[in-house]
Amino acid sequence: MENIEQLIDNLHLEDLRNELHPSVFDENEDYDMLIVRLPVILEVLDAKSIGFVLTKQNSYIYNKDTKIFEELIGKFEGPYKIIDKLTDRVLKSFVQYQDNIADMEELLYKNNIKEDFMNKWLSLKLDILRIERILLRTAGVIDDFMEHNKDIPEFPINHYVDIHEHLERTMRSATLQLSKLDYLYSFYNAKSNEKMNRMLYILTIISAIFLPLNLVVGFFGMNTSSLPFTQAPSGTYYAISIMMTLLIITSLTLYKWHKKI
Repeated sequence: MENIEQLIDNLHLEDLRNELHPSVFDENEDYDMLIVRLPVILEVLDAKSIGFVLTKQNSYIYNKDTKIFEELIGKFEGPYKIIDKLTDRVLKSFVQYQDNIADMEELLYKNNIKEDFMNKWLSLKLDILRIERILLRTAGVIDDFMEHNKDIPEFPINHYVDIHEHLERTMRSATLQLSKLDYLYSFYNAKSNEKMNRMLYILTIISAIFLPLNLVVGFFGMNTSSLPFTQAPSGTYYAISIMMTLLIITSLTLYKWHKKI
C-alpha cells in the first residue's frame, strides 16, 4: 500500500479534511484529488463533502471520522459506488420537497392558507436554492473528472455518466420546484391583495355611510346659539329623523352604485 499522506500536498490535505469544502477536481503529476459535495436531506438540510485521492494504481477515500485514508477496491469503481449511493439518496430524498410544495399548492387552491405560509415558503426556497447551487457545481466537477479520464481504457465512463445524469435530473427537478414556488408566491400575493382590497372596500362603504351622520352630529354639537330645534320640545327626535333619512339615502345610493359595478 502506498504511503498516501506523504504523497499528498499539505494544502490538498487541508482541503480533504475540510467538512465544508465545495466540489473540486484537481489534477497532479502523482495523483488526482476529487472532492464531491452533496446535499444531505434529512429533517434539516445539510451537505457532506467526500474526498478521494486517485493514484496511478489505486484510489483512497479520506475518512473524516478516523482521519485516515482508506483504500478502495478498484481505482474508479470504488469512488463510483460511494458517489452513486449518495447521489441516489439525494434523488429519492428530494421527493419530500416536491410533496411539501404540492401540499402548499393544494391548501392555497382551497383558500385554506396557513399563518406560517410565508415562513414555510421561504424555508423551502432557501433549501432548494442551496441544493441547486451545490448540485450545479458537483455536476460540473464530475464532468471535468470524466473528461480527464475518458481515454483510459479501464475508466467506467458509463457509470459516471449515470451519476451525472442523476445530478442533472435532481437539478431540473429543483428548478421546476423553484418555478412552482414563485408561482405560489404570486398566487398568495394575489389572494392577500384581494382580501386587503375587500377590507378597504368595506371600510370605505362604512365611512361613506357614516360621513353624513358625522356631519349632522358635528353640526348640532356646535357650542353656538340659534341652532335649529334647540327650543323645540321634540328637537332631538327631529335631529334623529334627519340622520336616519340621510342614512337611508346614503345606503340606497351606495347600493345602486354597487349594483352597477
